[in-house]
Amino acid sequence: MISRWWRSDALVAGLVVLLFTLIWLATPLIRSLESKAYDLAMSQITRTPSPKISIISIDQASLDNLGRWPWSRDIHAKMIAQLKAGGAQLIVPTVFFTEPQRDRGLDFLEKLASQIAANPEAYPTHLNDNLHATIKNLNVDAQLAEQIGVAGNVLLPMLFTLGEQAGEPNRELPEFVTKQEIEGSGDATLGMPPSVINPVLPIAEIGERAKGVASLNLEPDADGVVRRAPMALRYYDAIFPSFLTLAAAKSLNMPNRQLSVDFGRSVTLGPMRFATLADSALMPHFYADQHGKPAFSVDSFYDVAAGKIPASKYRDQIVLIGATAPGIGAALTSPVLTNNSPVVLFANNLSAVLSQHYYTPMRWGFAITLSLVVMVALYLSLVLPRLRAKAGAISTGIILLTLLLAHYFLMNTLMIWLQLMAPATLLLLGHLALTTKRFLSTEAKGDKSAIESAESNRMLGLAFQGQGQLDMAFDKLRRVPLDDSMMEVMYNLGLDFERKRQFNKAESVYRLMAKFNAKFKDLPEKLKTAQQMAATVILGAGSAGGTMILAGGDVEKPMLGRYQLEKELGKGAMGVVYLGKDPKIGREVAIKTLALSQEFEADLLDEARERFFREAETAGKLNHPNIVTIFDAGEEHDLAYIAMEFLHGEDLMPYTRPAHLLPMLEAITLVKHVALALDYAHKAGVVHRDIKPANVMYDRAKQLVKVTDFGIARITDSSKTKTGMVLGTPSFMSPEQLAGKRIDGRSDLFSLGVMLYQLLTGHLPFVGSSMAELMYRITQQPPTDPHQYTPKLPAIVVKILLKAMEKDVTQRFQTGAHFAQVLAKVEAALKGVADAQSSNGA
Repeated sequence: MISRWWRSDALVAGLVVLLFTLIWLATPLIRSLESKAYDLAMSQITRTPSPKISIISIDQASLDNLGRWPWSRDIHAKMIAQLKAGGAQLIVPTVFFTEPQRDRGLDFLEKLASQIAANPEAYPTHLNDNLHATIKNLNVDAQLAEQIGVAGNVLLPMLFTLGEQAGEPNRELPEFVTKQEIEGSGDATLGMPPSVINPVLPIAEIGERAKGVASLNLEPDADGVVRRAPMALRYYDAIFPSFLTLAAAKSLNMPNRQLSVDFGRSVTLGPMRFATLADSALMPHFYADQHGKPAFSVDSFYDVAAGKIPASKYRDQIVLIGATAPGIGAALTSPVLTNNSPVVLFANNLSAVLSQHYYTPMRWGFAITLSLVVMVALYLSLVLPRLRAKAGAISTGIILLTLLLAHYFLMNTLMIWLQLMAPATLLLLGHLALTTKRFLSTEAKGDKSAIESAESNRMLGLAFQGQGQLDMAFDKLRRVPLDDSMMEVMYNLGLDFERKRQFNKAESVYRLMAKFNAKFKDLPEKLKTAQQMAATVILGAGSAGGTMILAGGDVEKPMLGRYQLEKELGKGAMGVVYLGKDPKIGREVAIKTLALSQEFEADLLDEARERFFREAETAGKLNHPNIVTIFDAGEEHDLAYIAMEFLHGEDLMPYTRPAHLLPMLEAITLVKHVALALDYAHKAGVVHRDIKPANVMYDRAKQLVKVTDFGIARITDSSKTKTGMVLGTPSFMSPEQLAGKRIDGRSDLFSLGVMLYQLLTGHLPFVGSSMAELMYRITQQPPTDPHQYTPKLPAIVVKILLKAMEKDVTQRFQTGAHFAQVLAKVEAALKGVADAQSSNGA
């Protein structure tokens, strides 16, 4: 009984609940999940921001036209005057005017004015008038203060530092701040506004003329995301509204006496009551971009100052002025957008208050969350163990979906935030643990079933073999674990394939056997013979149009499709390449073959075959002087082939050896032609995927360059071979190709840059002692300096190589035409140098 209890699902569920409780209470992991779920839900909720808010942005264009930051304050004064004249309801700069801005010569001029006032007869009358006018123009703080006073509707920000208070205030607040104090009441044990110290104030001359001054604090959570907006702050015994609360109140023409704080519960603005967190902070809605446009109207400061945008646009508007240019202020993250400027975040917060778009935590939210956690624990312990696997998965899925939909519904419809990720996480962990436990407990049963399945496959395989259906026999027999008796069965199957002249399939059988016992009977000789015959004897006996090389007899040239095979030209990763002849028109062709059944697993064979002909058709449509012409494609006996233009010359591999490099001018010229060929192919929607010296043919006598194997890499790109490898050349692959990402023509241009590097230096730019090291160097490290191999390489050529091999695809050459254009300029320069040297030599 005890033994059964230790193996029970209830115990596993109990352990999961215990582990989850420790994670929930002792780590921030679950709280982090709650925040991420909150952000995700908000990003899917669409709400319309307040139309009364406009933003004037101190952007890069404004800095370019009005000068570097900080600006002279007369610029701000002129903007305030324009907005006041245009009828703006409230002007809210988020710029801090905390330090005096004083011209160096102002002290001297003021001293001179005092001297003139003391003895006016000693100086000309017009001098005194001009002097006072100059002092007024230079005193930009006074200009700004005067204009703020004239406008009468300007709010200014200040700063507090969050921190606990001790003793008496270290600095008495001026009257223009203390007059903003509001009432605070209620049960302080429920929570208090955050404690602040160290006020940083606008200079008195300016602050005294403002309609209001309050603290602008945007504090991110622990993960760096700003989700909360403070509504009130506590400076020792006094409660002050935040800049957000003050701006909302002034925009609604509410006096300060109508603002109050109910500790730990709410903040009241006249008739509006905002439910808050314990620290009097609001959880505002943040507005995502709508239809690709920003949620708020954002105009350039310079455009408004220059009159390109009339100030009348801001009539009856709350106008926020703040910096958005890089380098001015910190970039902040909201739940829906990254890299927000403070003025944009403040606009979101103000709109949320004015439109009452904010989320309220449930008063009994933790109790509800805890109850749901208990219910999930009971489900895992009592209900899930009684359900079969499919029913359990459906049941768990329904509960999980209900929790997620409830989370979204409450936020979207009722604007209530209930933390439901804790029960959802427990549900997933528990279901995973119980499913794993069930799998492990039934593994022994699975082993027994596997033995029974192996015997069934053996009997079916022998039956198919007896009926002559050898392919189906091999498919069944290969699933049976090999032992001495099965080796005999497989050996006989291999002999049957040989009798049917299907040597490639016989080779597959012998290879499988060699993994178990390479010395079985005459297996080494059988395997060697099958390999040779599979490479030479292409067609099966008795096929229409096919002939065989007869053992010990005369040789008759075999046919592949309508082509007569003359001789073997070579072997590559894809298969054998033959010289063929079309008997009807006498045209010589090069025929590349791919044994599909040998290279791909049976379940991928149809997909590989379809991809082969689709890519061959696509490549066959390319018609360019630097791309090899494809005439035909077909398949016989699982051997796919492509018939293409027979090229004289050789590939570029011999010219990549340090002792046999081409002259720099010649190498750049031929790579220019390859770039033009790639540009043509990319515009036709064809990406090569395997640009390397071996895939570029070069007839040096005729200076003719041809790119080959378009589409071949694509055939194997998404299909695994029987060895589990993807065919390709990693040394020439782009970082995104190695990462398995979706690629475009810029990946080919990276490979072309690697090829040009090798043609110019005789070395590869990225090398590693292992595949893992090579991939790391390509994706993470810069190429080896080409001057290390070719010291006299021109700097412009090195720059071209580095641009072609940029990790970031947006920083590379974007088109083959651009790559070719740059190479053409270098080519012209090199020809000019060569011509000049030739003339001097003459």
